[in-house]
Amino acid sequence: MSHLMTLLNSLPGQVAPRLTQGLDALGTSVTAEQQDQLLGLLALLHKWNRAYNLTAVRDVNDMVSRHVLDSAAVLPFIKGVTLLDVGAGPGLPGLVLAILKPELAVTLLDSNGKKVRFQRQAVMELGLANVTPVQARVEAFTESAFDQVISRAFASLVDFVTLTRKLPAAQGQWLAMKGPGANDELLDLPDGIQLCARHTLNVPFETAERQLLILTPQGVE
Repeated sequence: MSHLMTLLNSLPGQVAPRLTQGLDALGTSVTAEQQDQLLGLLALLHKWNRAYNLTAVRDVNDMVSRHVLDSAAVLPFIKGVTLLDVGAGPGLPGLVLAILKPELAVTLLDSNGKKVRFQRQAVMELGLANVTPVQARVEAFTESAFDQVISRAFASLVDFVTLTRKLPAAQGQWLAMKGPGANDELLDLPDGIQLCARHTLNVPFETAERQLLILTPQGVE
C-alpha cells in the first residue's frame, strides 16, 4: 500500500476535495479505501497518459469529472454480478465501477495493447481482485452470459449491439453511455433489440449532456 500512498502524494492538492464533492453530488458514498483507490486510479492515469497517450484529457482535475465521476454516474443502474466493459480503453467505466462495487466481477475488453497494459497495472497497484483485463477484438471474444455489457466510447449503438449480440445472458442488458446524438442511432436498432430505459446522467462539474441507454432483447424488461 506504500506505493499507493506515493501515487496519492503525486496528485495536486485540489483533486481529492473535487472528487469528494463530486461523489457527494452523485449521492455515492465511499469508504476511505475506495476513495484512495479512485485517487490512485487518477494518479496512474495522469502518470501513464504523459507517455502513452491513453486519453485526450490532459488535466487531472478534468479527469476527475470526465472519467471518474462520469463512470460513477451509472452506478445506480448496475445490477447482477458480472459486467463486461467493451472497448474499455484505459478501463473506463469498468475500473471505477469495480472499485465502487467490490462484489461485482468486471471484465475489461480492449484490443489496444498499451491500454490493456495500463488496465493490468492499475488492477495490480490498486489491489482489484474483481477485475479481469482481456486484450482481444470484440469479434474474437467468446466468453458470454454477462448480466450487463457496458460501453462508454466504443462505437455506434448499432455496432455495439451487433458486435456483442451473443455476450449478454438471456435476461441481460446492454448499457450504452452516450451524448446527445443518440436519438438518430436509436432509429437503427437491430431487429429484436428494444430500448428498455433511458436515464439522464448529471455529471458534476460537466455541462455536456450525458445519458445512459439500457437495451434488452425484445420481450425482456
